[in-house]
Amino acid sequence: MKKALFYLVQWTWGFIQNLIGLFLFLCLVNRRHRTFHGAVITTWKLGSSLSLGMFIFTARPYDLRLIQHEYGHTVQSLILGPLWLFVIGLPSLIWCGCFAKYMEKHGVDYYSFYTEPWANRLGKIVEK
Repeated sequence: MKKALFYLVQWTWGFIQNLIGLFLFLCLVNRRHRTFHGAVITTWKLGSSLSLGMFIFTARPYDLRLIQHEYGHTVQSLILGPLWLFVIGLPSLIWCGCFAKYMEKHGVDYYSFYTEPWANRLGKIVEK
């Protein structure tokens, strides 16, 4: 019942990010996949990880701390629904993609950006 509710909410309230995640998943269908509390984890060769609704893409699929963090973004998707793209997804992507040199130069931790500690807290609620 709990998993059915997870999927129902992801595919209604979080439809946009899940549709994008499904498209990326289908592009990487030949890669290794596993699940984590209903989310689909796909191994890819990019250094960064990415969450799109219930789809998680990472080069480190067995790094529990990282998977819990990315799962935290999955939970954010459940909470925010269509707002997730604008409140979490795009700001996080811009922070990761455009401010790496700034973070390095000024000694700013990646996880200091508002989207990241929230994802960490939400992901830590989930046990192995």
